[in-house]
Amino acid sequence: MDNLFGDLRFGARRRTRGTAFQAAAEYTGRWGWSVAAGSGRTPADGLCDCAAVHCAAPGLHTEVGPESGVGTSAPQLREHWAADAPVLLPTGRAFDVLDVPAQPGLQALVRLERMGTQVGPVMALPTGRLLFFVAAGTAQRLPELLYRMGWDDAALDLACHGEGSYVAAPPTVLGGLGPVRWLRRPCRESAGCPPEARLLLGTLAYACHRSRERSAELAS
Repeated sequence: MDNLFGDLRFGARRRTRGTAFQAAAEYTGRWGWSVAAGSGRTPADGLCDCAAVHCAAPGLHTEVGPESGVGTSAPQLREHWAADAPVLLPTGRAFDVLDVPAQPGLQALVRLERMGTQVGPVMALPTGRLLFFVAAGTAQRLPELLYRMGWDDAALDLACHGEGSYVAAPPTVLGGLGPVRWLRRPCRESAGCPPEARLLLGTLAYACHRSRERSAELAS
């Protein structure tokens, strides 16, 4: 576990327009994802005024620039990029994102990899959340998936971002909270074909459930 927390702590560097633009170019050109330039600033408490249960781009998606995707040239992409603009990835296209607290998320990640489960890209937000990339359409099917696994009546701190949502992507910095980081970087296979949510969801739901139980026991 220490090495995972190390990924969260170390490697910070100054973010510039160049690195943000280069990251956006990589996401579109190498991984085939759509990107958009966000605007605004994340509040100090990390909360967003949108209706999302856990916003993955807090304060940065009030005004979103035009989306750029596969085939967008570097000059076209640069036209859409304002200085210091956050890099946003629209969900519900190439992927959806499961959103869980960092501690149970890290425990689940270790367990999944020990079991040999192919995990897709994983991002860490400085708000204390982990984002697991899964197949598009998961957000719409999440209640059914949880029902089939017997977790439908559990109070789980687990959300899913799908169509109409955005996630902030590295090297975006969320205000004074810190930068967004990759815990598991995308590769050609995981970017183009993220795992089905059912392969991860049971382990993630169990970790979230146990974390909440332990917190309740400590509070009692």
